Amino acid sequence: MHPRTDSGNPGFAHPSGWGNTAPGNDGTHPPDDFPYEEHGGGHRGRPPHRRRGRTVLRVLVAVVVVLLVVSVATYFWADSELRKEVDLGKVVDRPGTGEGTNYLIVGSDSREGMSDQQKKDLHTGSADGKRTDSMMLLHDGASGPTLISLPRDSNVTIPKFRGSESGHIKGPLGDNKLNAAYSIDGPQLLVRTVEYNTGLHIDHYAEVGFSGFANIVDSIGGVDMTLDKGFKDKWSGADFDAGEQTLNGRQALAFVRTRHAFATSDLERTKNQQKFLSALASQTATPGTLLNPFKLYPTMGAGLDTLVVDKDMNPYYLAKMFFAMQDVTGSGGKSMNMPVSGSVGGNLQWDKVKVGQLVRELKNDEPVTVTDTR
Repeated sequence: MHPRTDSGNPGFAHPSGWGNTAPGNDGTHPPDDFPYEEHGGGHRGRPPHRRRGRTVLRVLVAVVVVLLVVSVATYFWADSELRKEVDLGKVVDRPGTGEGTNYLIVGSDSREGMSDQQKKDLHTGSADGKRTDSMMLLHDGASGPTLISLPRDSNVTIPKFRGSESGHIKGPLGDNKLNAAYSIDGPQLLVRTVEYNTGLHIDHYAEVGFSGFANIVDSIGGVDMTLDKGFKDKWSGADFDAGEQTLNGRQALAFVRTRHAFATSDLERTKNQQKFLSALASQTATPGTLLNPFKLYPTMGAGLDTLVVDKDMNPYYLAKMFFAMQDVTGSGGKSMNMPVSGSVGGNLQWDKVKVGQLVRELKNDEPVTVTDTR
């Protein structure tokens, strides 16, 4: 027996405090802070379980710090990629703000940065300038999100406005199609026109062009859709069968642009646009994308630098907009067209009574009871 460590040896003296460290201790074990002697070594140190506990804690702290650094770095990188080109502060005679947040989401026919081959592949044509191909008003509030399509052929009044480049007050320009406002003076006049004709305050603006839209879809490997019926359209390049299918960027762009294949033209197209955007949001905001940097960063990179937004937009508001779009198809969400009562000169005339009720419900953040059926 080892004369130094065998407690049965008469010559062995117990260290001070041995056996008195806790009530009920029989005195045969050393206190927790007694220096241990390890096998074959004689190295003195803390118990192994304590060293393991401290190692685990240090690893956890390091992981948390790394995640925080990466999250902050990602936020500022994403913010720097956004094209904050729309100054809503220059829009004149704005209505008062209501409850919730209102986003004006625009799909433009911008061909910026596209090669001739890309224009051919995507069936975009080669028209100069930019026009709005789709416009949607997204309200996000306590009563759930509401997505309202604004047909581009809507008959609206273009009011007086401040020129985006000259800074001079112009107009009013009278009745015209809604998408004419964008063609005349860009996003700021479009926001001014929507606010004037609805009475809703637009808090944020987001716009994406043809190539950006197609790139986002391709970056997530396509979007799964179920089509109730097939259709073809030589103008957009659409050629779809009924049933389940995965749309790549080119097919997705054709799907949301098609209107000549439908009897109700723009109204049917806006419903398809809503279905697709909700599906895109739902299939992108998944753990497989959000928690996988090899998918998350390419997806963000594919869309951020082509996204034109207002100067107050940031990744936080952009994420809220995205998740609200995802929730539109949920039990608390609603999607619809702006209610119309007929047409004027071939342009769709909004139903003033229904629009007035819709605006009141949105301003007060109440559940939307208005429908878009005539």
